[in-house]
Amino acid sequence: MDVSTGIVLAAGEGTRLRPLTHNRPKTMLPAADRPILEHVLDVLVECGIDQLCVVVGYHHERVQEHFGHAYRDVPITYVHQRKQLGSAHALLQAKNEVEGPMLVLNGDRVIDERIVSEVTVGFDGTPTLAVMEHSTPSNYGAVKVSNGRLTELEERPEADTYRLINAGVYAFDESVFDAIQRTPRRSGELPLPDVIETLLDDGEVRAVQTDGLWVDATYPWDLLFLKRELLARGRVSQPAREGKVWVADSARVHRDATIQGPAVVGPDTEVAAGAVIGPDVAIGRNGTIGANATLENVLLDADCRVAAGSTIVDCVAGADVTIGAGSTVPGGPSDVRVGDRVFEDQNIGAVLADRVEVGGNVSFHPGAMVGANANVETGAQVRGAVDEDAEVVR
Repeated sequence: MDVSTGIVLAAGEGTRLRPLTHNRPKTMLPAADRPILEHVLDVLVECGIDQLCVVVGYHHERVQEHFGHAYRDVPITYVHQRKQLGSAHALLQAKNEVEGPMLVLNGDRVIDERIVSEVTVGFDGTPTLAVMEHSTPSNYGAVKVSNGRLTELEERPEADTYRLINAGVYAFDESVFDAIQRTPRRSGELPLPDVIETLLDDGEVRAVQTDGLWVDATYPWDLLFLKRELLARGRVSQPAREGKVWVADSARVHRDATIQGPAVVGPDTEVAAGAVIGPDVAIGRNGTIGANATLENVLLDADCRVAAGSTIVDCVAGADVTIGAGSTVPGGPSDVRVGDRVFEDQNIGAVLADRVEVGGNVSFHPGAMVGANANVETGAQVRGAVDEDAEVVR
């Protein structure tokens, strides 16, 4: 039974990635030199999926405007999840758009082609999910497997007796929609793991143990880890140069600039004389790196400008961010507060959301989180969380 339709769940906001998701869904955040969702769709296309259905919701226009009606000549159908009521509820929105067996996966995790292939090859209609070993199964849905069959699924395990997680890659036939409608909602939401429990009560659920790249960017600093993993594997879209360096043909890199791999420089980006880029740097489209600037372990989205003499380490910047001359992000580790929770010793120097304006000679304390459209005046010091649209003065 061939699986030729891929359903990608891409409706969520990614609240734990704020302030970066203020203007776009998590799936459209950068993973090295392009959005996370592009990496997901690439995997599906490479695995022979010839029909794509993307479930969109939060800031859906960002997804639809970027991808249009096809990706790499594979047609895309969009369906809307008007309210984010869980992953199974999102899948149910696609019921009238697909026929036959389907692959279902999250649009916010970068995975290997191997995971998709091993779930779909030999699919016979038995509900199938990918499982894999993970160092922290308590953060994900943990599972137990016997003879290739799922025997137990625990969404939030407390006991330290699990070693496998639900990787969130599934193969179903159309009967899954009936199972969704028979599954009780939990606190008004309908997550896919609850539907797997329903299918398990109905009969067998096949579990395919796999491995390979599987990265879930849950918090802003995870984007730095994801970027490093992609650069290490060369999963970028720009032409290769020597020493794990990739530079777009339209980029302009001064002969006196230094790029230390792994690093990628996007289209129409300009790198001035004396700049030192890398290692572990990804610069998006239409960036500007000024003379004698230094960037290490940095992820810059499109249209970012780093002025002369700045030193930026362990930093994530959204789109259209400007960092003035002589500014400093010294890098982590740092303790970072997200909501009511403090994460200790995270490797993050600063997170700058879309359209942040930073003046010259600004100093960031490790772990600073600056909201969208904020303005930081020349000579200021930035620490902790800065609200969107805020003004930071000396």
